[in-house]
Amino acid sequence: MLSLIAGLATYSAAHAAEAPHPEAPVTVFAAASLQNAMKEVGAAFTKSGGAPVVFSFAGSSVLARQIEQGAPAEVFVSADPDWMNDVEKHGLIQPGARKDILTNHLALVAPKTSAVHLSIAPWFPLLQALGGGKLAMADTLEPAGVYGQAALSTLNVWTQVQSQVVRANSGRSALDMVARGEAPLAIVYDTDALAEPLVRIVDLFPETTHPAILFSIALTRAAAPGAAEALRFIEGPEARAIFEHDGFKRLP
Repeated sequence: MLSLIAGLATYSAAHAAEAPHPEAPVTVFAAASLQNAMKEVGAAFTKSGGAPVVFSFAGSSVLARQIEQGAPAEVFVSADPDWMNDVEKHGLIQPGARKDILTNHLALVAPKTSAVHLSIAPWFPLLQALGGGKLAMADTLEPAGVYGQAALSTLNVWTQVQSQVVRANSGRSALDMVARGEAPLAIVYDTDALAEPLVRIVDLFPETTHPAILFSIALTRAAAPGAAEALRFIEGPEARAIFEHDGFKRLP
């Protein structure tokens, strides 16, 4: 009996030594507007044999500042190349490990039950459509807020509605205000709107009214080898199908 127990112990110890250690998780900091798609991509990466992925979602400006203050991000996905530039200027991006990968559209959204109908064009009657309510927009530190204000200025309606604007810490937060009935209209990404069943898209802003929307991805200086594998997966065909299903467009 003792020999059997000793044999089992030896067998178990040998196989425990052979068993692979679980991979360390990859830490990805990603813009809040990518939350749904990135969670799907992360799950697909892990299912394919990659490491587990731990996400932190917030506005691009918030994430950039956290990285600059020493947060342990390995992959950074920004909704604005300018914030990626800022992190890169601090020497926190690996050389040659950055590119623009996605784009989407800027949209005017309303609650699902709203009767508002507008066609976005110069001087369109946005103020009247608000009916005394607030226009929810992301903060001007956030890309969606910058793009939205630029579009309204180009269309010659910004000065009319400026006093009606309420700022949120991200496009997702502005979207939530409309979904909860706290604002009759918001300017957000169309991909955010498509993910929220309580809102509808009133119209899309012409791309010529605001700077190009570009989502940038990069490996940080803190990235472990597994992070490079995750980045390659995010750029690959399986992730592309997920992004496109959620309304994003992959750049060439």
